Amino acid sequence: MSSAGLTPPEAARWAARAGLPLPDDRHSVVAATADHIHSVVAVLRELDFGDTPPAGAFRAEEEKHDAAL
Repeated sequence: MSSAGLTPPEAARWAARAGLPLPDDRHSVVAATADHIHSVVAVLRELDFGDTPPAGAFRAEEEKHDAAL
């Protein structure tokens, strides 16, 4: 998908290719939704997680809960 966004005919073609044919009145809605998802993912890709360990490294049972503040 280019930076110009997904067009309704492209959305219909990709959906059909995935085995999900769309009614004609859904092409523009699906294209707009795909563009929104793409913009959110693009922002997430820009985040720098640095030394953040993967979620699998977190062990909730090892947490120490202390009621004292």
